[in-house]
Amino acid sequence: MPMCMKRKGGGGQCDEVPSLQMSVCSDCHTMEPGSLFLDHIKLYYALSLSLSLSLSLRLSDCLISEKGCICLASALSSNPSHLKELDLSYNYPGKSGLRLLSVRLEDPDCKLEKLKTDHASVSRARPRLLRYACELTLDPNTAGRNLSLSDGNRKVTYVKEDQLYPDHPERFGCWYQVLCIEGLSGRCYWEAEWSGVEAEIAVAYKSIQRKGWSNDSTLGRNDKSWSLYCSPDSYSAWHNNKHTGIPVPSSHSSRVGVYLDRPAGTLSFYSVSSDTLTHLHMFHSTFTEPLYPGFYVWDHNSSVSLCQIT
Repeated sequence: MPMCMKRKGGGGQCDEVPSLQMSVCSDCHTMEPGSLFLDHIKLYYALSLSLSLSLSLRLSDCLISEKGCICLASALSSNPSHLKELDLSYNYPGKSGLRLLSVRLEDPDCKLEKLKTDHASVSRARPRLLRYACELTLDPNTAGRNLSLSDGNRKVTYVKEDQLYPDHPERFGCWYQVLCIEGLSGRCYWEAEWSGVEAEIAVAYKSIQRKGWSNDSTLGRNDKSWSLYCSPDSYSAWHNNKHTGIPVPSSHSSRVGVYLDRPAGTLSFYSVSSDTLTHLHMFHSTFTEPLYPGFYVWDHNSSVSLCQIT
């Protein structure tokens, strides 16, 4: 997925920005070249090139996050004379990214004339993310006793009756939670579908506590786990017992896509409807251990299923 800079009057030719591994600003992450997510360093560098001709930078549907757009605004501020057109449609600029880029658009010292940000928070990149699809299986040894596993350990349902699971040190003793067998690193994508009253889709380190009613053993409520809470009328993202409210997806889809880019330190959640992704939330963290996908099924007759996407 090249990042193209088109010279006006140049017959539509594109010059691919070379990959760089360098430090430009302290808030930017240096990512491995070839990552699906465009490196913030490359974004900064693309606008910092000393080119005499006016440029049009087309970054439509490149999964650029709010931090990436903030980096773009910083580059425009440092080098205001280069760019006249910037296309950020089908990306996730966020409120701060949009505000800072709009300031540059109104800045008389900045040559930017056209800023395209339509279809913000929507992406058509699902087919590309499927390249990172992974097979997951729920681990019966971690399932809380009121959780029933089915469909080859790919579906978990809250039930009133205690299940006859044997004692196991990795079993969640109190909360209605389960983890997958597979620990993930690198870049991985998976999808899950929830139904019923409420559920959480999460990842956790294997070292998360399993016993007791404290936050230390609750997905999303400690520094060892990250989760997306889902209900028909409320969504929120949780980490270390802090949460961010999220608007309920307009599509009302109950399928959630999760993309882990561990080298870049990002964990992204999407609402999935056909091949369209609506961005829900992105966590930024330095992940120090493999991450195990997991679910918290809150109420009876609620369930979560791993989707077959490979």
